[in-house]
Amino acid sequence: MKLNDYLDFHPDVENALKNNLPIVALESTIISHGMPYPKNIETALMVEETVRSNNAVAATIAIIKGRLKIGLTEKEIEFLATNDEIKKISRRDLAVAVSQQLSGSTTVASTMIIAKLANIAVFATGGIGGVHRGAETTLDISADLDELSRTNVCVVCAGVKSILDIGLTLEYLETRGVPVIGYKTSEMPAFYSTKSGFNVDYRIDAATDIASILKTKWDLSIDGGVLVTNPIPVAFELESSAMNEAINLAIIEADNEGITGKKITPYLLSKVNEITKGKSLDANIKLIKNNADLAAKIAVHFSKKD
Repeated sequence: MKLNDYLDFHPDVENALKNNLPIVALESTIISHGMPYPKNIETALMVEETVRSNNAVAATIAIIKGRLKIGLTEKEIEFLATNDEIKKISRRDLAVAVSQQLSGSTTVASTMIIAKLANIAVFATGGIGGVHRGAETTLDISADLDELSRTNVCVVCAGVKSILDIGLTLEYLETRGVPVIGYKTSEMPAFYSTKSGFNVDYRIDAATDIASILKTKWDLSIDGGVLVTNPIPVAFELESSAMNEAINLAIIEADNEGITGKKITPYLLSKVNEITKGKSLDANIKLIKNNADLAAKIAVHFSKKD
């Protein structure tokens, strides 16, 4: 396969790849499905600037008219943010979207796939998908988890989205052989909160050490990603009991309205933001920026280890 048959590289990303400069992949679901306009555009541009301020190159990933875009222009970000027809693309949808020349935003799973195709090792997002509450009856488990088990990309996040079952998600990741690292913490962050009551596999306190772990893992041909969990800064975290109450209310409303499948996560996030009067959205923006900052630091160190 020729990469140019499917991939379009932003000039900044193309230059970075040629010169072994640090790159951070960014997903685009927050632009089209995760945040209201114009916060979605503001956040996307802010996250890119955070990466650049750490001397790395930002590569927001999306699909536009069947082309896999590695790095977006501001016009392309606006297109994703304002077009109601943008589809949410995960692993199962990727080939169809490309072959049918559709436009879509990428989830964690599809961003990982495209980042690997583009030889980008580090990816920053807000929170990953996981095992949904009640999955013992619905079998609702995000494709993000299996992608982490097979695709060689480091994902920096603030834990799994707080609407999910954190304990079962960690069990699933353990089963699939995915190392879960806590950055300066031994406890799995719970997205809006620094605390969850669950432990990570390893606490690592320096970005350069995380970069060394990535290089060693892949040098040893141990395929699969690494999940780096980065707690939301304490100054911006939300009180966990209030968040759990808001999440439980949102889940009840989703059940009453029959919301399932791909629609459930954006519905719950929107409903929680409504219940918390915008506090959850503000926290979401703060944690995404924090994750982009750490991911860029890891990418800088990783680029020096080749």
